[in-house]
Amino acid sequence: MNAPLHYASLLEVSALIAAGEISPVDLTELMLERIAAVDPALNSYLLVTAESALTQAEAAENEIRSGRRRGPLHGVPIAIKDLFHTEGVASTFGSLAYKDFVANSDATLVHRLKMAGAIILGRLHLHEGAFGEHHPSLGRCINPWNEAYWPGGSSSGSGVATAAGLCFASLGTDTGGSIRFPSAANGVTGLKPTWGRTSRYGVFPLADSLDTIGPMGRSAADVSAMFSAMAGADPMDPTSLSASVPDYLAALDGILGARGLRIGIDEAYLETGVDDETVAAIQAAITVFRELGATLVPVAVPDRRDAMLAQMVITDTESALFHKDVYETDKSVFGPQLAAALERGLAYDPLTMSRAYIKRDRFKGEISRLFADIDVLISPVYPMVGALYDQMDAHLADLISFLGFTSPFNVSGSPSITLPCGMAAVGMPIGMQLIGPHLSEAALLRAAHAFQQATDWHTRRPPGF
Repeated sequence: MNAPLHYASLLEVSALIAAGEISPVDLTELMLERIAAVDPALNSYLLVTAESALTQAEAAENEIRSGRRRGPLHGVPIAIKDLFHTEGVASTFGSLAYKDFVANSDATLVHRLKMAGAIILGRLHLHEGAFGEHHPSLGRCINPWNEAYWPGGSSSGSGVATAAGLCFASLGTDTGGSIRFPSAANGVTGLKPTWGRTSRYGVFPLADSLDTIGPMGRSAADVSAMFSAMAGADPMDPTSLSASVPDYLAALDGILGARGLRIGIDEAYLETGVDDETVAAIQAAITVFRELGATLVPVAVPDRRDAMLAQMVITDTESALFHKDVYETDKSVFGPQLAAALERGLAYDPLTMSRAYIKRDRFKGEISRLFADIDVLISPVYPMVGALYDQMDAHLADLISFLGFTSPFNVSGSPSITLPCGMAAVGMPIGMQLIGPHLSEAALLRAAHAFQQATDWHTRRPPGF
């Protein structure tokens, strides 16, 4: 391991802990010191829970020393987006409206990660209500690669902290691209699972029927270790899927790379409205997959416009349903982007809403047919190399273009993994996503892992941090 310890992979530090070469307490102290030194310039954490993290680390250290190691997450410091309920800890949901909320129990996924032995360092910055932009009172989260660039949203803090060596993995959520954008913008690997594959119990919602929770890490292997602890049915969430959960990390071993993988390629989909550097990086990634033994299959991606329009209506209305009482009590505590979405959601008529849900069902069927002959679809994340902060108002005003490669796959509920596949001339990472049929996370993780075994884009770190 040549990188500084804070930039090691989750599995690397896990192996060091298992071998007794570093203790969970020492590792946690190192990370807390780094957060204190580095994060004031990045604003990725809204709350650092140092005392409870050290308590968890001490317990993990004692268990591991006594031979009771729970698995690869045991003793490893991670962090969570500030919309997961955590017993006795305040959560803002990125908004002044919820700044005094304290849960009396852990979200299911927080509980599962704790049971796996993970150390939770704190709560990560996000867009207000997981929508649109950071609340003005909480300040921007800063991209460690280049402060002029948007760090992605809404899971901005998750992407930044993971990229900048302020945690070894993180939790994010995705309703229209909120794991995929920050993963691409920060050069990390993020998994948006099949809708329902991870429990949403104890999580502030943006849009209940679209929200998906997934892990973000520095590699597909790290994400696999996280996801193995997270996935599966939850009696507290009746929408969670009951399908059995494989050991995603173990499934990476013994696989002959991407040999035999059928990758769907739609040249028009890949290139229309996408900048030249992004297209070139993805074409180079396709070449890597071909050399690894994948088969390229020409496909035609269904028209996405109706799906995107449906996603916007569903997001606004379901968000309005959640926030309605608090919003109507005091609108002044809400930032402008979320407030505008809530006003739209409250104003939609039943016919508009009905059309959105009908369009969603139709698109889900079209995407299911697309995957009849392929294993994964390769896709951009952004239509451009990142997004400049000073251009975000224009992007938010043209969501059809900006969300064109992300939100349709929230509508279909499809799983997707985002990973770095190049570097732009401006020094920003370029990401791609691999999208699969429902419950194909194991295949997506194997494909991403094979690519990362053959390339080093995921090992690049932000300069100066």
